[in-house]
Amino acid sequence: MPLIRAFPGLRPVAGRAADVAAPPYDVLNAVEARAQVEGRPWSFLHISRPEVDLPEGTDPYADEVYVKAAENLTRMRRQEVLAQDAQPCYYVYRLSMGKHVQTGLVAAASVSAYDRGRIKKHEFTRPVKEDDRVRQIEALNAQTGPVLLVYPAQRSVEEILAKVAERELKVDITAAQGVRHQLWAIADPGIIEGLSRDFEVMKALYVADGHHRSAAASRVAASRGAANPEHTGDEAYNYFLSVIFPHDQMQILPYNRVVRDLNRLEAPVFLQRVAERFLVETSDTPLEPAASGEFGMYLDRQWYRLRLDPRYVPGDDPVSRLDISLLADNLIDPVLGIRDPRRDDRIDFVGGIRGLDGLQERVDSGEMRVAFSVFPTRMEDLMAVADADEVMPPKSTWFEPKLADGLVSHLLD
Repeated sequence: MPLIRAFPGLRPVAGRAADVAAPPYDVLNAVEARAQVEGRPWSFLHISRPEVDLPEGTDPYADEVYVKAAENLTRMRRQEVLAQDAQPCYYVYRLSMGKHVQTGLVAAASVSAYDRGRIKKHEFTRPVKEDDRVRQIEALNAQTGPVLLVYPAQRSVEEILAKVAERELKVDITAAQGVRHQLWAIADPGIIEGLSRDFEVMKALYVADGHHRSAAASRVAASRGAANPEHTGDEAYNYFLSVIFPHDQMQILPYNRVVRDLNRLEAPVFLQRVAERFLVETSDTPLEPAASGEFGMYLDRQWYRLRLDPRYVPGDDPVSRLDISLLADNLIDPVLGIRDPRRDDRIDFVGGIRGLDGLQERVDSGEMRVAFSVFPTRMEDLMAVADADEVMPPKSTWFEPKLADGLVSHLLD
């Protein structure tokens, strides 16, 4: 089975992409999703968050939610808002956010390669969210949320994608936060074969975002394969929808931390404890760390620069040397007493897109007591963790810009 392959995508028809494109299903809460669909009958949120069409308070995991998703997908196809391409294609997907531009490939990625570890992951999944994605795929008989994958940058692939991007666009829209989404279709068998060949020699791909979607696709493939006496491995369910970018074009923003209390410590004592492992300096301005081992801290309307004593920076372990691990192992755990950030409700996480103002607001409001800004995880660090078959700490990466849902879906027919 090839690592990736072309597929006949389900896409908005000409002129409808702006009506359909929606934020990823998991970046909006229920209130935000309902607000987003007001006056937008063709928003893909009607498929990815179908509870927006049911009474407020509906359990998002209720049976009727998945039924409504299937109804809405059928309606959008019957009304010819969405249509399937007549032949297998790859698609070039370009995201532009300010000066940042990244260009990747929309493809069907091999479930077998994922199961065997050639498509590498770096996060645990939560059963309830994984079950939700399985039920959504089965209800729609389609994968509608792409998995964000990364490949080690390779010039031959990037040259092909750049040449395709000189051709006629299928989609060119600007969505939330001024992010531009552009899409080109590749139907030429020669180009498809060349891209497939270039990817086939790659040692590995890496899941950047979409661990629940890829795990759900694996479960669906296993159950359908077991139930199909004529299973060959070539069926559509043996592949999952992905968008694959070169690692050196990815933009990772910091995933900052806020904590509700000082673990029963008075502020002066807390600062003394912090100073046991960090050089602590006041800052007149909000502090965004400029290098690994440096952190910003906001406490009592004062910003501080924290520099970790190099003696406490571990050597070779790819997880322990992450900046979020350095902060956890040297301050959040020993000083604030938070040992399991996955389950401790005293800590919360603020994506870097919200900026340092987002940290100050949480503390100044009294909701949180102290905030920490963190140097962003590098893509090379994520890949090193995945290569070591280890797991990243929770909320390690915040990728921007985000993919749009609805521009290309993968049918399992």
